[in-house]
Amino acid sequence: MWIDVSQRLDNNIAVWPGDTPFSYEVDVSKEESGSVNIGKLTLSTHIDAPFHFDNEGKKVIDLDINLYIGSAVVVHLPNRQLIQKEELEKLNLDNVTRLLIRTDAWQNRTVYPEEIPTLESEAIDYLASIGVLLIGFDLPSVDHMESKTLPNHHKLASSGIHILEGLIMDDIPSGHYQLIALPLPLVEGDGSPVRALLKKEKK
Repeated sequence: MWIDVSQRLDNNIAVWPGDTPFSYEVDVSKEESGSVNIGKLTLSTHIDAPFHFDNEGKKVIDLDINLYIGSAVVVHLPNRQLIQKEELEKLNLDNVTRLLIRTDAWQNRTVYPEEIPTLESEAIDYLASIGVLLIGFDLPSVDHMESKTLPNHHKLASSGIHILEGLIMDDIPSGHYQLIALPLPLVEGDGSPVRALLKKEKK
């Protein structure tokens, strides 16, 4: 069975300070159109394309969609402020190209957390060295909430590692899964919403 680990989209979803709030409304009713309801959707991202933080970076349409489909590993690393290279080295990440890290650090999804755990720079180097191409978190960012320079975003991009944020993995145990988290084909997009799904693999 596929498990939906997507952020539910409703008017209670937390919005990055200054970002566009989510909204859905019926813009034209069935009574007005004579045949159908027509909705209007306003939202921000969430996979990040490099253009999100780099004017010269790839946009969503340029991303390899194969990165967002396939085998993935979920690891549970709660109660951390910093995720270090040493603890990643202790995990069995052989041949892992998609790594999803469950931190349990964002419990109330209606507000942004004041602090979140982040990857140390050496941990990113390690993940790149073993062939990780996609990293996912149950967090709104891969950098500290107050960061303006976004060092982890830039380092992940320069290391060839793509970013998936905001997963709901509260009840997902560590293990091997199939992942589907496809972005929309946004030609000018800096990011995209995804419907993120996991399916347990038998090992």
